[in-house]
Amino acid sequence: MNHLMIDLETMGNKPTAPVISIGAAFFEPSTGEMGPEFYTVVKLKSSIESGAIPDPDTIIWWMKQSAEARAAICDEANSVTIGNALLELNNFIISNADPKYLQVWGNGATFDNVILRASYERDNIDCLWPFWGDRDVRTIVELGRAVGFNPRYEIPFEGDMHNALADAKHQAKYVSAIWQKLVPTTSTEL
Repeated sequence: MNHLMIDLETMGNKPTAPVISIGAAFFEPSTGEMGPEFYTVVKLKSSIESGAIPDPDTIIWWMKQSAEARAAICDEANSVTIGNALLELNNFIISNADPKYLQVWGNGATFDNVILRASYERDNIDCLWPFWGDRDVRTIVELGRAVGFNPRYEIPFEGDMHNALADAKHQAKYVSAIWQKLVPTTSTEL
C-alpha cells in the first residue's frame, strides 16, 4: 500500500504547533482495504523543548473534550519524545512502503502534513516522503460534495473522537468511499 493517512493531535493549529499524538494507517483507496497502523503519544514537554509553540485557545479546546480524549494525550507512562515518535514513524513507514512512492494524506492542506514536516525539521530528522507525495483530505471531500456525495458522517466512527489513530482510520474510510465514487473501476470480466 502506498497511501498513508496521518492524523495529529496538537496543541495549536499553526506549523509551529506542538504534536501530542500521531496516528497513521495504511490504506488502499480504490478498495477501502485497511493496512498496518501506527499510534504514539508524544510528551508535550519534548515538543515544546524542540521549539514548538502552544496555542492557548487550543489548550482550552482540549480541556473541553471528553475524558477519554484528554486521558489519551496525558499518558506519560506510554509517551515518547517527539524525536523518538518521528523516528518510530519513519521505521513504520520503511517497514511497510517505499517512501519515494508514498502518498501521505492529512486533514487540511495547512495542518497535519505541514505540522509534521515542521516537527521533523525542528528535530533535524529526515521526512521520508517527497513533498509532492502530500495529499489533502479536505480537497477530496470537497470533490465528493461537488458530485453530491459526502460519506464522512454516514460511515460510523469507531473509537474515541480526537484519538489520532481512530481519526486517521475514519478519514481513510471516507476518503476511500469518495475515491471509489469518483474513480471508475474497470471490469476485467467478459
